[in-house]
Amino acid sequence: MKNCFRIPRVLLPAKGFRKWAVIACDQFTSDRGYWERVAREVGDAPSAFHMILPEAYLGENDEERIEAIHRNMRFALEEGWMHKTARGLVLVERSTHAGVRKGLLACIDLEEYSYEEGSSALIRATEEVVPSRLPARVAVRRGALVEFPHAMVFYRDKKNKLMRSLEGEELEKLYDFDLMEHGGHLAGYFIPEYLSIDVLHTLSGLASPCFAVADGNHSVAAAKAYWEEVKQKLPEAERRNHPARFTLVEMVNVFDEAVSFHPIHRLVKETETEVFCSWFSDRLPCVRKGNTLYPKIASAPECVARTDEAIAEYLRHNEGRVDYVHGDEILKDPGEDCAAVAMPELDREEIFTTLKKGKRFPRKTFSIGESEEKRYYLEGREISYD
Repeated sequence: MKNCFRIPRVLLPAKGFRKWAVIACDQFTSDRGYWERVAREVGDAPSAFHMILPEAYLGENDEERIEAIHRNMRFALEEGWMHKTARGLVLVERSTHAGVRKGLLACIDLEEYSYEEGSSALIRATEEVVPSRLPARVAVRRGALVEFPHAMVFYRDKKNKLMRSLEGEELEKLYDFDLMEHGGHLAGYFIPEYLSIDVLHTLSGLASPCFAVADGNHSVAAAKAYWEEVKQKLPEAERRNHPARFTLVEMVNVFDEAVSFHPIHRLVKETETEVFCSWFSDRLPCVRKGNTLYPKIASAPECVARTDEAIAEYLRHNEGRVDYVHGDEILKDPGEDCAAVAMPELDREEIFTTLKKGKRFPRKTFSIGESEEKRYYLEGREISYD
C-alpha cells in the first residue's frame, strides 16, 4: 500500500480565532463588498487575511501585495501570532445549514499528485487546471514562510469506517468558534501522532483508485509547480523531507452527508436569445422553457462538455459572452438579451468513476456547497527552512 501522506505540525493562531479565519481567496471574486467587510472586521488584528491574496484584487498591484504578504508572514512568526502543535492530524468539524462536515487535516506528498489528464497518480485533479491562474499563486508561495491552504481532497468511504474509528477517542479540542460572514461554526480536535499513524494507514487503503482534489485544484497545482522549482535546486538526499514537497489539505469523505454538489449553469449574455436558442437546439437535444434550455443528457460531465463546446462555437460566429451562475433562480428568468443553459446535478459516484478512466471534469462542472460553506483559512504550516 503506497503512502502519500505526511503527519504535519500545524500552526494555529495564538488568540482571536474569529478575526483570524477568513474564507478561501477564490471566493466572492466579483463581490468587493464582501472583502471590504472582512477588512473592516479584521482591522489590524492578527489574521490570515494579511497573508492571502483575494482573487477579487488580482491584477491590481500584485507584486506589492505579494511582497506585503511575505512581510506579514515573517512578522506573524516573529511576533508570536501563531503557535505550532505537536505532530499530529486535526479532526475538523464544520457546521453549516447543510449539516456537519467532517474532515482530516493532513499533508499530501506532491510527488504523488498530478493534474494532467490520463494520469495514474495517487492524487488527481478533478478538473482542468488553467495555466493563467497559476503564476500569482506560485509567486505567493515562492517567497512564503507559511501556507494557509483551502484545498479539500475527497476519499471514498461509503461505510464511513474512518470517522467511525475515531468516535471512541478522547481528543483534545484545539478550537471551537463561529466564523465571520455567515460561515457557520468550526471546531477542531488534535489527533496525536501515535493515533495518526493508524488513521493514515486506514486512509491510504481508501484510494479508490485514487484521491480526488475537489476544491482548491489551482492551489494544489501551484504548490506542485513551486515544488518542481525547489526540487531542481536540491540534492537527492534533501528532496525526501523538504517541507515544500508537501501541502496541507482537508481530507473529506465524498459520501459525507453535509457535502452537497451544485450544478453551475451557463448564461449566454448580450446576445440575440432567439438566435442562440434555435442554434443550440439544433445541436443538442434539449427542452426549452422561455429562454432557458434543458439539455437531455443525464451525465453531468458529458452535458457540460458538449454544452461548452456548443457555446464556444456559437460565440465564434455571434455576439455574446458566457457567464457561470450558481443557483436555480436565474433559470426562471435569465434577463434581457440572455439565455440560460441548465446543467444537471452531479452524481457523486461519477467523481471517482471519471478519474478511474484517466479523465478529468470540464471546468465548472460542479460546486461543492455554497460560497459560505467553503474552507476558511485557519490552520497553517511552515513550508520554508528559513
